[in-house]
Amino acid sequence: MGDNNTENTRIAIEVSPSRLAHGTWCHRTNKTVGEGDISASYSADRIGSDEPVRKPFTHEGQKWVCVGSNGRSAHGYRLVHPSCFEGNTFTYSQRVRNGHEGRSDSKGFYHGMRVKHAGETMILCGHETHFIEGIERQGDLFALL
Repeated sequence: MGDNNTENTRIAIEVSPSRLAHGTWCHRTNKTVGEGDISASYSADRIGSDEPVRKPFTHEGQKWVCVGSNGRSAHGYRLVHPSCFEGNTFTYSQRVRNGHEGRSDSKGFYHGMRVKHAGETMILCGHETHFIEGIERQGDLFALL
């Protein structure tokens, strides 16, 4: 759990449950089916390595990366070009080297972290945002196609 300062600055946004779905593995096709775009962007397992983040999801015209999910909610950060970011940036290893200091950032642990996407270095930008299950809307279903 983060400290109270981090918890108080988390923003909550309702999204269609289908966007948070983990999906199921299909042995016949060798792929996951029914996975929502937010869950599919989960990249916390890649951020500490040299691997690029998975395909970002879009919310209100901006790219986002999921860093944690449980099927009913997900935590994410905007993905921005370095020219659009003001402040210090760092790698995952630099962030964890600071121990508690890195975990107590009011904008979240991943704020300012450099990651790879589409062959470029990009920046994760906070506040950490909490995407939670809302009502499934007909228009949201067609937006995923």
